[in-house]
Amino acid sequence: MSMRLRKRRRLKAEINVVPYIDVMLVLLIIFMVTAPLLRLGVDVKLPEANARAMEAPKDPIIVGVTKDGRYLLTLQGQQAEELDEAALEARIAAFVRQDPQTAVYIAGDMGAQYSLIYGAMATLQRAGVVRITFMGESAGKAGR
Repeated sequence: MSMRLRKRRRLKAEINVVPYIDVMLVLLIIFMVTAPLLRLGVDVKLPEANARAMEAPKDPIIVGVTKDGRYLLTLQGQQAEELDEAALEARIAAFVRQDPQTAVYIAGDMGAQYSLIYGAMATLQRAGVVRITFMGESAGKAGR
């Protein structure tokens, strides 16, 4: 009997990289073709502007309305002073005579009725104010 020696075939655990190389070559060609196209653009000549700097805003005039109907006037960053309706109208009218475009901010207390804030707005209109702005609290402060 003859004894044959058989060689065992070992399995090769290699990854076939040929398809990956093919894909990479295709991507390389695509990028080489599109890269020069991306450099194309339109030259834009922006217009020259001769704008001046804006004036620094003046300190605001703030009329506060409390929930019990009192008016608090804050002028140019000073301490708020309590005034009645007639005194408020006279003080604001003096500022409006100096600068008719004076903006006045109304800061209503959260507990104040709308009719009180509307009354302050009517007083400001009688004083000659044409720019009335309402101030509000941010959402974070409103719940406090």
